[in-house]
Amino acid sequence: MRPMTSPLLLSPSPCRLLRRLFSRAPRRRNPTTPRPLAPHLGRRLPLHLPASMSSSSVGTPDCVVADADALARKVAAIRAAGPAKLQVIADFDGTLTRYWYDGSRGQSSHGLLRQGNEEFDAKREALFEHYHPIEINPDIPLPEKAKLMEEWWGKTHGLLIEGGLTQEAIKKSVADAAIAFRDGVVELFEFLEVLFPFLMFA
Repeated sequence: MRPMTSPLLLSPSPCRLLRRLFSRAPRRRNPTTPRPLAPHLGRRLPLHLPASMSSSSVGTPDCVVADADALARKVAAIRAAGPAKLQVIADFDGTLTRYWYDGSRGQSSHGLLRQGNEEFDAKREALFEHYHPIEINPDIPLPEKAKLMEEWWGKTHGLLIEGGLTQEAIKKSVADAAIAFRDGVVELFEFLEVLFPFLMFA
């Protein structure tokens, strides 16, 4: 991934939000050896939401919350349950990565792949042009859309197998990709490594 060069957003980064939920414990050196929770993590702390997350906030240009009261209740429930009950599940494309990159739509982890074979790269691009409008069409029923997305996935992976995909091609694809993490994501990973299970989908 390319390093991020833009300034921090006005809204809190994911890691800072987690730190507001639970105070940070010292990082353990051996991730295979569990460490008991620090005493300050075992007690319930008062909830302090950032202004952009409070129910009384109108919101900022960088933070949009559909139901601020519901969000505050969810955060309070997470705090009340404690860190031992927390597991983080996150989407990758457009969630951990930036939706916009250098003024245009950023690439997905799948879309950035280039096989180094113009014929097969063109075939996969043609599949994207056909199926992507279906993917983002809100009028297509989900069961029908799911079948078409599985069809797209199968055809694309078939082309990757048929045309071949080398490790060098993957490295070059990533190096040339228009993709970057959002601000605070690397810090978030480092923080989660200490205590919390983390499952990422792509």
